Amino acid sequence: MNQDIPQIGFEPSEFALRTERAQHLMRKLNVDGLLLTTEPEVRYFSGFHTAFWLSPARPWFLVVPREGKPIAVIPEIGGARMSETWLDDIVMWSAPRPNDEGITELTATIKGLKNISGVIGVPMGTETHIRMPFSDFKKLQENIRGIQLVDASPLIQELRKIKSEAEISKIRYICQRVSEGFLELPKIANLGDEEKEIFRKFRIDLLARGADEVPYLVGGSGPNGPTEVIGMPSKRILTKGDMLMMDTGAVFDGYFSDFDRNFCFGSVDETVAAAYDVVYRATDAGLEAARPGITAEGLWRVMADVLSESTTSKNAVGRLGHGLGMQLTEWPSNMKGDKTVMQPGMVMTLEPCIEFADGRIMVHEENIVIRDGEPELLSIRAPSEIPLIY
Repeated sequence: MNQDIPQIGFEPSEFALRTERAQHLMRKLNVDGLLLTTEPEVRYFSGFHTAFWLSPARPWFLVVPREGKPIAVIPEIGGARMSETWLDDIVMWSAPRPNDEGITELTATIKGLKNISGVIGVPMGTETHIRMPFSDFKKLQENIRGIQLVDASPLIQELRKIKSEAEISKIRYICQRVSEGFLELPKIANLGDEEKEIFRKFRIDLLARGADEVPYLVGGSGPNGPTEVIGMPSKRILTKGDMLMMDTGAVFDGYFSDFDRNFCFGSVDETVAAAYDVVYRATDAGLEAARPGITAEGLWRVMADVLSESTTSKNAVGRLGHGLGMQLTEWPSNMKGDKTVMQPGMVMTLEPCIEFADGRIMVHEENIVIRDGEPELLSIRAPSEIPLIY
């Protein structure tokens, strides 16, 4: 099951191509530049990769002009690392500087762009945010009065929805490592273990297998299944008849896996087995339908149709999966109303779920790449029957 470790980072040509694609769309939309403030977007265009984003003390900016390379506007503490990227133009200030946290430098950079339309794009839509104090954003708007800010979310979504083979190799690698960890979980978990201890051992195991970090590891347990799926592990003892669900987003070189697995301890209740069968078959339906040309809504519908066969369950047929990549969840969503068309190179999750047996929840998830023809499974397919731990 092992595979070669993908190259860390990307060649400069990868970032040049991303920038060229962005600039092509910018010219079509008549936009002079993009203002980006969040970690994935800054990293997408620059390759700047650091955990320092976890500190809220300093904002970081990237300006992508209509022509030429992106311009970094960053605190001095990031200068050395940013200089290792493919970028040449790095504007810095000494931070923290609460009274002017880079706004003077950012204003000058934006005003220095070639002014064709007087329009700057900023991600404003679904699944975006502006990572800077709101008071600073208001100040920036005052400073660049006369320059219109428009929503660049569709542009960014169009760029990031299709992954390069280099990106896919990183996602495939971490999905395989997590899959191996799940397959081996019965060797490190036992009846009588604390839920919290099982999660801790699993996280350590994934790190030993090659994950850089495991920032997302949630789930739950209970007789005949958990009642929530995003909880933090507790000190609850796993006893005979319990079901455990573990959902993990592990990372390799800045790219996520995101899928769960279910386990029963000692024995499997008939209602649990039936619920598992429904979500497993719904996933099969999603895998069969995941072809270029189907919409995200279409993927939702084929899975929801299978879930609706379970007349004894409340069918959670809202979002049944989503995009995946530099973030744990990315656009689009497999849900009613999302008309995004699947294209080769899109990395998606298939995530059917139902509520059964007095509020118990069953979730099943796999990670795939849309290909010409049948999709490529990035995760190792879960067993068709729920695994037992003794």
